[in-house]
Amino acid sequence: MSRSTRAIRIEKLGPPEVLVEREVPLADPGPGQLQLRVEAAGVNFADLIMRLGMYRTVPPRPFAPGFEVAGVIERLGPGTEDRWKVGTPVVALMRYGGYSREVIVEAANTFPRLSQWDAITAAAIPVVFLTAWAALFEGAHARSGQTALVTNAGGGVGTAAVQLAVAEGLRVYGTAGTPVKRSFVVDELGAVDCFDSRGDWYTPMKDAVGERGLDIALDSMGGDDTKRLASLLAPLGHLAFYGMSNAITSKWWHWPKAAWTWLRMPRFHPMSLMEPCIGVSGVHLLHLASREDRLREAFNQILQRFAEGKLRAVVDSTFPLTAAGAAAAHRRLHDRQNLGKVVLVRED
Repeated sequence: MSRSTRAIRIEKLGPPEVLVEREVPLADPGPGQLQLRVEAAGVNFADLIMRLGMYRTVPPRPFAPGFEVAGVIERLGPGTEDRWKVGTPVVALMRYGGYSREVIVEAANTFPRLSQWDAITAAAIPVVFLTAWAALFEGAHARSGQTALVTNAGGGVGTAAVQLAVAEGLRVYGTAGTPVKRSFVVDELGAVDCFDSRGDWYTPMKDAVGERGLDIALDSMGGDDTKRLASLLAPLGHLAFYGMSNAITSKWWHWPKAAWTWLRMPRFHPMSLMEPCIGVSGVHLLHLASREDRLREAFNQILQRFAEGKLRAVVDSTFPLTAAGAAAAHRRLHDRQNLGKVVLVRED
């Protein structure tokens, strides 16, 4: 019997309004796979970049974006019966396709939901916390007592990174674009201070760390800001790069702005890293498929910290799991209105 589902897809590049909802075929779960009834899907800045055509590692159009879902197991693929049961609430990571009412996921990248999590909470966690974890602990090798700066600290990855760093015992600073976000990062998440990302954040940050400098800078901005971050690093400091938000200033792809941002970024030759004694790394979850074992290990540690009450999901807003809802969610991220995560929710 053929099966189908409703999916929100990218059929052409453009502003949020290009997202469309279609009836699409649904394959049977294969060996090691599960079929989920999606209850909620996380929305990430990377989804916007995919819709604008900036990522190369995407399937041919049309396809549904979405890296993470929370739902309930509907069908078991061969070889999964020993661990999973139909009806189990789970959260799962995927490479794409999460903006759908039903999805096929790899059982290896699926995790039981904590009892205190509803679907919205669960869908808000995997991508941002794993990105922050990889930048902090895999790239920068963060440890207690160090000083870190988290850019765009009021966003999804930013709120996750501040929490992870504070929980690990780091002294954390942030940048954010509104007074509300800056207050939240300090008062709710435990940062020492948070500076205006739309103004001069560099001078107060330089004054705060003094000649000692930063141990870790998490860069989600790009352009001239990357140069400034690198200049703040102490010897043996580390710059972890995971985004170029300065290139995305509108709901449509502005090529001159993006090109200017790209050209303004520093080029790190190995010799240029020796004298200041600094390190640079990059994080892109879509390119970590060959290291999914490390991601699963990291997510289990993240789950443990949530169970211990050391971390919290920061959910900004929810929108219906429809084309119109997804477009509204994308517009909210484009406009930098979100404080934390935006989630799509199935309403039937």
